[in-house]
Amino acid sequence: MHDLALYRKYRPKSFKEVIGQDHIVKVLESSVETNKVSHAYLFVGSRGTGKTSVARIFAKEIGVSTNDLYEIDAASNRGIEDIRELRDGARVLPFDSKYKVYIIDEVHMLSKDAWGALLKILEEPPKHVIFILATTEVHKVPETIVSRCQVFTFRKASEISSKNMILEIAKKEGFEIDGGGAELIAILGDGSFRDALGTLQKVLNFVGKDKKTNAKAWQVKREDIEKITGAPKTILVNDFISAIAEKKIEDGILTIRKAASENLDMKLYFKLIIEKFRMAVILRYAPKLEKEMAGDLGEEDLVFLKGLVKTDKEGLLRSKALSILLESYNDIDRAFVSELPLELALIEILGQDK
Repeated sequence: MHDLALYRKYRPKSFKEVIGQDHIVKVLESSVETNKVSHAYLFVGSRGTGKTSVARIFAKEIGVSTNDLYEIDAASNRGIEDIRELRDGARVLPFDSKYKVYIIDEVHMLSKDAWGALLKILEEPPKHVIFILATTEVHKVPETIVSRCQVFTFRKASEISSKNMILEIAKKEGFEIDGGGAELIAILGDGSFRDALGTLQKVLNFVGKDKKTNAKAWQVKREDIEKITGAPKTILVNDFISAIAEKKIEDGILTIRKAASENLDMKLYFKLIIEKFRMAVILRYAPKLEKEMAGDLGEEDLVFLKGLVKTDKEGLLRSKALSILLESYNDIDRAFVSELPLELALIEILGQDK
């Protein structure tokens, strides 16, 4: 594999390569085309959603060279002297571009005095300067700063867009990942393209450590990913859903206990259960979508879910049960016993709390 980190190697270099942020890209493209550029932007969103990548692309699109592009990490340069130095530098004309662009990442980390210094330059910015502020915690940014910026909110990576990215990049790197494996990596990424690529790199590095450069594409299965990442095994997810379909509460609780004894991330385990349970519900209500679902599930999982739906005599694999699971999932961060919300959901679904 290439020594360069995947998230750097495949970082988008143009607006058309940006994934999942069409609502932002369209506005920025329009502002470039009409030459209506603001002096300050605020990019808001969770980590790994493309804020700094889009900022760099925007700077490039308005003709800013690398000599006139400055990236500052506010976590390391958060004091008033740092911002004063920035302010003094901003007054100097660009080297060879129409604009100077300052990208300030993690801007919420600035000190109180630094905010005051930044506000002064935002109130009366030089015509040749554009600020792009990026933050994961917009509630920590003073309203006086927010009000002087065009605000763009970046969406978390959807699992489908993250999955498609993983499949494409893995193929470019000489690997083939099955649909279930790519879906698992997308879930592990938790809405961050960068984190998903970090997990993918870990998997490919491990699986392909003996791979020859020109060898045929190597197959990467979900079981490989589970082993490398420590994610809950498919069997533990299937056993829990089977316990619901077969109305075997003891089996369900024993499965939860087994997952807990293996020191698994219970929130991730719960999420994987919900994801697969949702597939079972779709198969029940919309069986014609089976072909489309084949790309999201491995063949074994599809056979398992179809068989489960068929033998679910009491109709427990329905939307009501899925709603209970979702509601309980929201309680997991507050539970001092991590497996408790899943146990309570199981009891409620099987009507054992009456």
